[in-house]
Parts: sequence; C-alpha cells; structure tokens
Amino acid sequence: MDLVEVAPQVSPPVCRIMDYGKYRYEQAKRGRDARKKHRTTVLKEIKFRPGIGEHDYQVKLRHIQSFLKDGDKVKVSIMFRGREMQHQDLGRKILDRLAADMGDLGKAEEQVRMEARNMTLTFAPVKNNRQT
Repeated sequence: MDLVEVAPQVSPPVCRIMDYGKYRYEQAKRGRDARKKHRTTVLKEIKFRPGIGEHDYQVKLRHIQSFLKDGDKVKVSIMFRGREMQHQDLGRKILDRLAADMGDLGKAEEQVRMEARNMTLTFAPVKNNRQT
C-alpha cells in the first residue's frame, strides 16, 4: 500500500492509502476508453462535372448521404473544363439540387465558393442523425 496524493490543487491536499500500481492501471484504462469513444470528423470529397447524368448523380448522392450518416463532412466539388467555365450556372444548379436533396441529413456550412476551375460547397452532418 502507498500514500497517494489524489487532489494536490485543493487546500489541504487530499491523500489516500491505496495500491499505486492498481491506481495507475485504472487511470490508463480510463484514458484508453476515452480515446476509443472519441471520433474525429473526416473531410470526404465528391467530384461532379456540370454534365453529370441522372444515374451518376443519384449514386454520388447516396455516397454523400452515407458519409453524412457516419458523421463525416463532405466537400462537393464541381470541376469545369474549357468552355464549361462559361456555364457556371449549371454547376450552381447541381449544388442547389444537392442541398435540397440532402434533407435533414446535412446542412451547407458556407456559401458556394469558386476556387480556380472548381466550384465547392461543404456539407456538415446534423448532430441527431449520426449513427454509432
């Protein structure tokens, strides 16, 4: 048995007689459990083109919804090539349609942003829909 200082910040400090090895083991076990339950959010990216077909759109929509259900953020990029840059309204229509189809699974974090030849929009999962 050892004399272990449990709470040194209070006045007077609190000490307890216990097995120090067992105490350290329990503290490490609590730390492992906390790390096991901790989940970091991952940013996934899905790329679209302005002339995407209906079936391809639906497949990518299902992927986005599954990522959001898992608790990950999703960055949707619409890539423009050549003369497609003159028809940025098509890209905006796709992003607006995605936001409408997302329903209550995710919400847009920010406004649509143009980065070089890519138009991007980031979706974040809604807290109550996350599956464990």
